[in-house]
Amino acid sequence: MTKLLEVTNLKKNYHTINGEIEAIKDLSFSVKENEFLCIIGTSGCGKSTFLNILAGLDEQSSGDISYDKDNTKIGYMLQDDSLFPWLTILDNATIGLDITHQKTKENIEYVKNLLNKYGLKDFINKYPSELSGGMRQRVNLIRTLATKPNLLLLDEPFSALDYVSRLMVSDDVYRIIKNEKKTVIMITHDIAEAISLGDRIIVLSKRPTTIKKIYDVILTNKQNPIANRKAKEFNYYYDLLWRDLEKNDE
Repeated sequence: MTKLLEVTNLKKNYHTINGEIEAIKDLSFSVKENEFLCIIGTSGCGKSTFLNILAGLDEQSSGDISYDKDNTKIGYMLQDDSLFPWLTILDNATIGLDITHQKTKENIEYVKNLLNKYGLKDFINKYPSELSGGMRQRVNLIRTLATKPNLLLLDEPFSALDYVSRLMVSDDVYRIIKNEKKTVIMITHDIAEAISLGDRIIVLSKRPTTIKKIYDVILTNKQNPIANRKAKEFNYYYDLLWRDLEKNDE
């Protein structure tokens, strides 16, 4: 696979009235095209800070972020679906096109096709209150895909859902991402979620953040996230990751 992203010696410091706080000490890794990369770490370790830097919402103090493609576009999917209750599903899904001045007839049709393709055909003219939590997250993802990004950043996208919905929606999101051939960096605190979704997993240390371990996730007969939880290697990876995170708290 072709490399899409290279992060080199990334650091982030915050200046406060009490002095300088080192949030990210040193991060270096690469991401390949069409890879699903999961990043896990304990609360407050800097996962969201790192994602905000990649999205251009924050600036690194030093280090380099480089893309192998000059036209790389980034889509950022947050924890909360943040759908506007007064807008229809189609209008919610195309709001990114409004903001970026890309709301052409062709791009609207592209979004309609995604909504049709992924089970929302009958809800295009409905409102968010008429959708389940899982359906709302599908709309959230399609809204993120509307501007045709190369790289998707997912910030704990299933954390607001109950356990059963979380499993079902992770399957939906994974299927859509693989069908649309997108590269993903997802942060999560859920070990099982990371194993079932990720091609690779990066474990972050507690703050100041560094990379503690990187695992290639190799599962027998890898399929969808629900099926992957039944793979014979699943518990092996779970134990490794649990020990890594447990040592973070020591």
